[in-house]
Amino acid sequence: MIQLRTRLRSFARREDGTQMIEFAIVLPVLILLFAGVTELGRLFYTYNTLAKATRSAARYLSTVQDVTANTAAAKNIVICGSAAGCGGQNQPAAIAPNLSASNVIVTPPPTGTIPVKYVSVEITGYTYQPLIFNLSAMTGGNFNINLKPSTTMRYMPD
Repeated sequence: MIQLRTRLRSFARREDGTQMIEFAIVLPVLILLFAGVTELGRLFYTYNTLAKATRSAARYLSTVQDVTANTAAAKNIVICGSAAGCGGQNQPAAIAPNLSASNVIVTPPPTGTIPVKYVSVEITGYTYQPLIFNLSAMTGGNFNINLKPSTTMRYMPD
């Protein structure tokens, strides 16, 4: 009887496997944290890519003589980084999924004798689509993240 009591006491005081239990409790939280940080990084990467695309198109338009004639080329620069277009053989693909020419708005400089003119390029209506935490697909709600980068540059044709 005494031997059984001492064995029960020693069994109750053992700490084998406690780290595994703690790890099992913390692991789901760590996975969610990692997935959230990854998704946030993708969001910032996508926004930065779109902002650089508008900057490139505005830089291109700020140096051409006729902005309205080069609007299609500027939209191609925003969409795929090339004035020639994208999607064909030996041409780059679109820089972001679901980005189209209808999302790109080019505002040409005003005509007249205004001393300082500006050209503006912006992306509107672009919805970021998350991979991991797509709450819209999971719940049927509207949890979309709309990105709207824009760039305005001084118009200085050669």
